[in-house]
Amino acid sequence: MQSRRSFLAGIALILCAGVLSSAPAVRFGEAGLPNRLSDEEFWRMNADFSEPDGYFRSDNLLSNEIWLQYVIPDLIKRTQPGGVYMGVGPEQNFTYIAALKPKMAFITDIRRGNMHTQLMYKALFELSRERADFVSRLFTRKRPDGLQAKSTAQEIFQAFDAVATGDEAAFKENLKAISDHLVRKHKFPLSEGDLAGIEYVYRSFYTFGPAIRYGSSGQGFRGRGGNFVTYADLMTQSDGNGVSRSFLASEENYRVVKDLQDKNLLIPVVGDFSGPKAIRSVGKYLKERGAIVSAFYLSNVEQYLGGAWGSFCSNVASLPLDDKSTFIRASRNGYYGGGGYGGGGGLMNVLGSMLAETKGCGESR
Repeated sequence: MQSRRSFLAGIALILCAGVLSSAPAVRFGEAGLPNRLSDEEFWRMNADFSEPDGYFRSDNLLSNEIWLQYVIPDLIKRTQPGGVYMGVGPEQNFTYIAALKPKMAFITDIRRGNMHTQLMYKALFELSRERADFVSRLFTRKRPDGLQAKSTAQEIFQAFDAVATGDEAAFKENLKAISDHLVRKHKFPLSEGDLAGIEYVYRSFYTFGPAIRYGSSGQGFRGRGGNFVTYADLMTQSDGNGVSRSFLASEENYRVVKDLQDKNLLIPVVGDFSGPKAIRSVGKYLKERGAIVSAFYLSNVEQYLGGAWGSFCSNVASLPLDDKSTFIRASRNGYYGGGGYGGGGGLMNVLGSMLAETKGCGESR
């Protein structure tokens, strides 16, 4: 009996070895992007990819690019859903993400303060089932009656405009819900400085409400706040063809961003565009999983890079790109390839080929 058992065990081992040896090997680049990240993985990527906190002259709590939606119809034609989105700055990224429907997103900014903004948003998306709930929490205003899933962004903001801002107790209750969500639910090891930074961002939205502007806080732009568009303005704009494409334009748009947040697949990273670590770390992670960067929103960061443009160019060249990978940038000139978007002297968002613009940069610094 013992010898028969040994014989059968031997056959089992041989068969098992045959199955293992005949199974196709997983080669570099075939692992694929995750469908979800654990809280530990999310925070580890944030910590491992990030660089030290850097300086920018503004706290940049809100975009000032009124025509940011104008490029979206062409952007959708150039790219395909399911890639990876990269960007910089605050909420304008959500509008591009809603349009592109990426499988994963990274938002890289030189200031740790932008990470605080993104973490505030992460908590609000996860706590809010639909747009009206999100806007209610963002500005500490009670949700008005009558808002539905089919309500337009204009209807939502008109309704909230008639609602008074909550008192300090309501603000503190909401702030505690945000902090508890990040620290207790997700167990992110936020420092006292991080929590103070999140409170600063959230109080700015509480103080100024839907009328908050790029220069409202006066940080770096004291006295110029009136020259910029409001949050409500940005959310109710269209793509120039009458189609409203902000992330709050529809429940479908909102859910695209919320789904990424719920799955920990929208990761904020602290880093200088020309720095040695942040962008390259993202690129290494994506290459190992066979992913492609479909779009990279730059805003107008390039005008602040100065002599460091070559380093940034090399960083981008190290990303996994294809011939459809597209830069989205803010410019005071026209759209690449002809025909300007928008008009007047304000910033217009334009598109450009990432491969073409980084050609010759190489992957070494």
